[in-house]
Amino acid sequence: MGLTKIFYPPRYVVASIIAGLGGALFGLDTGTIGPITVMPKFAETFGALNATIHGLVVSSILITGALASFMAGHLADTLGRPRGMAIGGLVFGIGAALEAGSIHLAMLFVGRLITGIGEGLFLSTTVVYICEISPAKNRGIIASAPQFFITLALVIGYFFCYGTANIESSLSWRLPFAFQSLCAIIYAALCVLLLPNSPRWLKANGQIEEADIVWEKLGSSEFEDNEDHENRELETEAGLNLEPLALRQTITHQSMKEEVHMLLKVFAKDARKPTALGVFMMSMMQLSGIDGVLYYAPMLFQQAGLAGTSSSFLASGLTGVVIFATTIPAVLLADRWSRRASVIYGGFVLAVTMLVIGSLYAADVVHSDYGAGRWVVVACIFLFTFVYSGSWAVTISIYASEVQPLKTRAAASSLGRSGNWVVNWVVAFTTPVFLTASSSGVYFMFGASCLVTAVVCFLWMPETRGLSLEEIDGIFSKANSRQSGTSRVSHIFRRGEKTTV
Repeated sequence: MGLTKIFYPPRYVVASIIAGLGGALFGLDTGTIGPITVMPKFAETFGALNATIHGLVVSSILITGALASFMAGHLADTLGRPRGMAIGGLVFGIGAALEAGSIHLAMLFVGRLITGIGEGLFLSTTVVYICEISPAKNRGIIASAPQFFITLALVIGYFFCYGTANIESSLSWRLPFAFQSLCAIIYAALCVLLLPNSPRWLKANGQIEEADIVWEKLGSSEFEDNEDHENRELETEAGLNLEPLALRQTITHQSMKEEVHMLLKVFAKDARKPTALGVFMMSMMQLSGIDGVLYYAPMLFQQAGLAGTSSSFLASGLTGVVIFATTIPAVLLADRWSRRASVIYGGFVLAVTMLVIGSLYAADVVHSDYGAGRWVVVACIFLFTFVYSGSWAVTISIYASEVQPLKTRAAASSLGRSGNWVVNWVVAFTTPVFLTASSSGVYFMFGASCLVTAVVCFLWMPETRGLSLEEIDGIFSKANSRQSGTSRVSHIFRRGEKTTV
């Protein structure tokens, strides 16, 4: 029976894996752009880059990524999740092809800007789609698929560049871009050919019968039927109508849905709290410093004393291995430990590692040819990636999507992803500039950001592990219900408790 489940998993698992492959495209770019920009043949083609231009080359993909991510929810709500992801993959592939064929710096910039548009479109929709087709009991594990593929692709990207760095031609840096383009086109084709529309999206758009058919095909129909029956039974006992708001609007306010832009709805009274929490968490996870480590790992290791391109590339690859190895148990245990504990305790540890590195550089005890300071820095970088991959990387991206109400899930998730990209761009652009001006200041900033995030989440982050999306929606709606004199709603979402009128 166990082997049957492994070799013939439910179709919602297969669909989630295919959708999650979009994370591999993001991981490939993240894992290759840093090593590419320090390759000797790259410098021969484009010339030596100063800190500002270096930061722009690396971060330019994030500028358009943030803008595209902001609009991805509207695209996904209009065309459906799979088509939105497919369009993003195709655009990414075109941009990566331009990068591979670049003959001057302006062409490389244009290619990265186009790649960013595609990346913003599919990344914003991937986790939303997976959350919507997965049952609550194992949604955390399944929705971690994109992060799993991101970390796997990071390792592949680092070692791909490690293998091509010694090619005595521009192919040393062109091949990684060409490989990304090929993978992106394949991903777009898989989304169009193999992924069904989200049943929840179909239901919210009034296609009830088709939604039931898709649930059946995905292998989640029994779970969803039981969940819907339980919710209706609780509604009847409490004398309340707790039908998902998006469905009620589809039935009774269709014209309003067409007139009011979805992006404005994320700030409505019943949606602003989960929106604010999701955007904050998605933004601060980038301000932790993870992208400073991922994009500029070769530079950071060279600064710590690992001289030579090969040594810094190898250390960067080992960082990717640590991230990937940590992600596997983190994904498998995603539904076994607290979302709150993962973010809060993980944040405190991340803060300590960054503050230790900053203190060592500020005390001027890190030297490239002697002393233990450089090895402490290297160890802290590895510890930081280990803790981040086991906590924030897996938890926050899932949490920021699952806490959103159905009617604004795609739009709010896109807004959160857009904030994520904006901060990502700031970090990617400014890190080499900061490191040139001060070897310690950027680490203190990252450490303080992790500390602030841990404190905010301690105060305002509710637990969601094991809850259905409808139950999570109820957590945030309780405060509004109390304010309007309907505090009895809170009893409905106490698991296993019956209510009477």
